[in-house]
Amino acid sequence: MNDDYFVHESSYVDEPCEIGAGTRIWHFSHVMKDCVIGSDCNIGQNVVISPGCMVGNNVKIQNNVSVYAGVTLEDDVFCGPSMVFTNVINPRSHVSRKDEFRDTRVQRGATIGANATIVCGTTLGRYSFVGAGAVVTRDVPDYAMVYGNPARIKGWSCNCGCNLPLSVDEDREQATCDACGRVYERNGTQVSCMEVKG
Repeated sequence: MNDDYFVHESSYVDEPCEIGAGTRIWHFSHVMKDCVIGSDCNIGQNVVISPGCMVGNNVKIQNNVSVYAGVTLEDDVFCGPSMVFTNVINPRSHVSRKDEFRDTRVQRGATIGANATIVCGTTLGRYSFVGAGAVVTRDVPDYAMVYGNPARIKGWSCNCGCNLPLSVDEDREQATCDACGRVYERNGTQVSCMEVKG
């Protein structure tokens, strides 16, 4: 075993794989061949990462998550316990659709809450926040906070994870995060971080 990362003795890592320094893979997990996992990741108990998946740096994948083929997790992504990715839009047990997998991308800094479901073919924007139990059926914009079934935009979230005092229906506005001082501008469903005060 490579001394740069940790794999619990109950877990399997198929070859070839690339795993970055400082990554920890805990009990009863399986990393399949041709995966690339970045540095300083934490892969919880009973996690499966399917062949060819890309996982960035400092990603946290909590217990009981399956990262299926076609899923990409960028840096600083958080996957809550027992959240679900899908990779086929119309599965049938008796019909093979392995050539119909739809790609799902979770962009930098996004958080997915416990027991949420991410339907394949969607993109979760940078620093977006998916609430626990949500069912995501469409793309989520950067910084958007979504929850419900189907998930809808209910607010906006800062880089630091705190709620932003931005509306969901005004045309254009600015707001400052009370926790960290970052300034944001919203134009429709497009939110961008302008600066850090102080």
